[in-house]
Amino acid sequence: MIAYEVTATIRPDLAATYERYLRAEHIPDLMATGCFVGARIAQATAGRYRITYDAPDAAALDRYLAEHAPRLRAHVRERFPEGLALDREVWTVLEAWPAP
Repeated sequence: MIAYEVTATIRPDLAATYERYLRAEHIPDLMATGCFVGARIAQATAGRYRITYDAPDAAALDRYLAEHAPRLRAHVRERFPEGLALDREVWTVLEAWPAP
């Protein structure tokens, strides 16, 4: 499993709008690509989010990056041309423990 993580820091006055956008548009659009098997949003503090997308393997993530990421990233920039900083990181899940 590959975890594709996006850390977003958004200006406080845009945070509620950004969170609604993630839930209603952006995450559903990413899931519709068929490249991911799950996604989740976490919040550290007001205006700081971590969005994790789970890809079954590196080939699925590569397909997303090549075929879908440019369009979806452009849409984010159109909606939030300022006040949003994004960092992306790819993690390889070595092992996971399910809840008992």
